[in-house]
Amino acid sequence: MGRTSTAEHDKAAIIEILNLYGFALDAHQWDLFDRIFAKDVTADFGPAGAVWSDLASFKRSFAEFHSTLDNHQHTMMGQLVHVDGDKAHAFSYGNWLLVREAAQGGSTWLGTGWYDDELVRSDRGWRIQRRVCRLVSWTGNPLVPEPKAEHNPDMGGNVLRRYGEAGKIGFLKATEAT
Repeated sequence: MGRTSTAEHDKAAIIEILNLYGFALDAHQWDLFDRIFAKDVTADFGPAGAVWSDLASFKRSFAEFHSTLDNHQHTMMGQLVHVDGDKAHAFSYGNWLLVREAAQGGSTWLGTGWYDDELVRSDRGWRIQRRVCRLVSWTGNPLVPEPKAEHNPDMGGNVLRRYGEAGKIGFLKATEAT
């Protein structure tokens, strides 16, 4: 048997981080975010202004939001990873099932979308430095994720294609250089 290369080890470690994110959310283990994200992470979750620029506020917001739900399940899949020294770019797809039993009009909402991540190698392993998440489609009751607000995701046309054509996908830019 051959030895695992450094690049293969890095890719496996990064995929573990990407999957750990979904587990941390669903288990309400917010301290796991310290193993996933850099302290000065920039997390952009949509055109409506859901942007965080530090880990503490990101964790707090996600803990507050997820505590309002009765249940949820986040599935991460299709991970692509490009490692370049101590930086990496990853792209993955996600499904988000949210359940709020008391929501008028139905208790479930299912969203699908993608994550475009820039990671850095730290003395404690890989961490996501910058994350862009975009919702591609959803079905179910929009009052589940936002019981007091109108739900306006960025779904005009093919979101991934538009972002790619505009040069806004870090993973694509990183892999075009090779």
